[in-house]
Order: sequence, then structure tokens, then C-alpha cells
Amino acid sequence: MIIQKTTNSRISTFDQDNYSFGDHFIDHMIICEYENGKWSEPKLMPYGQLPFSPANMAFNYGQACFEGMKAYKDAEGEVFLFRVHKNFERINKSAKRLAMPEIPEHVFVDGLRVLMDVDRAWVPSGEGNSLYIRPLIFATEEGLKARISNKYMFAIVASPAKSYYSEPVSVKISDYYSRAANGGVGFAKAAGNYAASFYPTQLAIEEGYEQIIWTDDATHEYFEESGTMNVFVRINDTIYTPPTSEKILDGVTRDSFLQLAKHRGMDVRVEPIAVKDVMEAQKQGTLKEIWGVGTAVVTTSFKAFGYENTRYALPELAPEDSYAMILKKDLVDIQTNAAPDPFGWREKVEKNILETV
Repeated sequence: MIIQKTTNSRISTFDQDNYSFGDHFIDHMIICEYENGKWSEPKLMPYGQLPFSPANMAFNYGQACFEGMKAYKDAEGEVFLFRVHKNFERINKSAKRLAMPEIPEHVFVDGLRVLMDVDRAWVPSGEGNSLYIRPLIFATEEGLKARISNKYMFAIVASPAKSYYSEPVSVKISDYYSRAANGGVGFAKAAGNYAASFYPTQLAIEEGYEQIIWTDDATHEYFEESGTMNVFVRINDTIYTPPTSEKILDGVTRDSFLQLAKHRGMDVRVEPIAVKDVMEAQKQGTLKEIWGVGTAVVTTSFKAFGYENTRYALPELAPEDSYAMILKKDLVDIQTNAAPDPFGWREKVEKNILETV
């Protein structure tokens, strides 16, 4: 790995008590370029702008995907990563679907470890704080012909993060717009998936909701995801979540919640969630919770949902009675080294790792 450390760290100008999610970036980034059929040696370099032409094929034809990860700092100041190889596997799954070259494991994993070691001072401490990490792959060739690019870049950038949503939100169940379709790229973290979601979300915001529960494109009769999150529903004491598919992202947080729930002995069912069943549970008073999970948010509880021009309130549960909050605490305690990790998910970032890569 090529190492080019900054001589002008910005850490002293970062106010940990006054910042917004995704607005500040750590001192360094990882860059690795693909050309002539192979990936170059990765480079750690100061974070900064990169020169690209407006004819960059990623801008014009959308070959771009990314991952979302986090690093955490425990009470002793040690830094930890979480389920690194799950994100490595998924970014290559996304890259393959978008006809981009897969990134080698040593570039992804070693690059991540080196970056976290060098910039460990940027990982904020304290409850709810973390360092959000964004690995991404995108086309870099200059050209306007609609074809697969011959040049790509892999990068890792990172930004200090607070809680994404601090309060429960209201969501609208979509009966027109869909997030993904059969045969599409819904299972991939393709950049274009997010662009396509913004307009319907903005319409929902104008109606007084913060997010959307996406339904299937064919009938709009089944839950798929919520906003940029996987969705969970609790009816009585049973947790439901839709199975992953070519339309539904295989979320790392989703999988972690499922394993934690089973570890606790909760009744978990991975099966389609029909809108009509949710509405019937609401009518009968057995609908206890709906929530979303994802790397950035961890967990977002919903306080109300809208369907067919009617708004329905969800029960206000104490944290000790909410399955969403119980499982969130279990997960965060593992991530921050505040509890044992029976799954082997947590990885300590060793110091002076540059000497070993």
C-alpha cells in the first residue's frame, strides 16, 4: 500500500459537540484505480477533491455502487469495526450486477483497517456516536458512448456520525411508487436506487410524513423496504420481516437484528408482509411496532403510518417494552464493546497496522 499522510490534520478544528451527519470528513481516504484489466496498488492519501470530466461515464451511465459501515470507540478509547466481510461480499455483489470489476479482498479489508488506524482520532466517543464509512466503486473513463467503462475507482471515505433520526418518525405506505422491480437492481447498493427514491419521498414529506414504506411494484400489496432501510413489523409478540430477494437489500443490520432476536428466543418470521394483514392488525389492536433498520440509522421507530389518505397512530411503548429498542441496545452494545460478542462480529482495529500490510 502506498502511504501519503497529511501534514495538516484537521482534527483540531472538528467540534464533536456541534456537527451534522455526513458534513465533515476525516483526514485521509483510500483510493485504488482499475485500468487495463487490473486494480493498481491502493493508496492512503489526504482527503480531497478528485479531477473528473463531465463526460465521466459514471455521471452519464450510472455505474456506481457503495457500502455503508461504521467504526465505534469503546469506553477505553479502542476502535472497533463491525462485520467487515459482510460488506466486502455485498459491494462485490453490487459491482457484478452493474458490470463493474470486483474489488480484491485485501484492497477492501486492509484499506479499511489502515484508514481506521491512521484516523482513529476521528472516531467520536459517546453514546450514539460513530464514524460512518463509505466504500464505493464507480466508473472513471471519459466517454459518451453507452457501454461498460474500462476504468474504475475504488475509494473509502468516512464522516463522524450522530444518531440519524433521534425521534420516531411517520411513514406513508406507498400505493403507487416502487423502489425496485423484478429483474432490476434493488438488491444492489446502486447509487441510482437512491436517486429514484428522492422524488416519491419528497411527495410524502409534503403530505406530512418523513419516509415511505415501499411496496411491491406489481400489486402494492406487500411491504418491501422503508426509505433506505429494511423494515420490521411486530404483531402481538411476533416479529415479521420480508425475505431478501432481487428487489430487497440483504442488509447487514437486518441480518444482525434477526440473529439477535433469535438469540433472545423471540418469535421471528421471515415471510412476506401483506398490507391487508397490517391493516387488520391495526384494526384489532395487535399491531405493536413498525421500524426500519440500516447502518446509518441503526433503528428508526415509527410513531404513525399513512395509508389511503388516512393516518394511523402506533402505540407508544417504553424502551423496555419495545422489541425495536431492545434489539437496538443489544446490537449497539456489541458494536461498542459494551457487551460480549457471541457471534464474532466485532473486530478491534489494531494500532500501527501499517507495519503488517
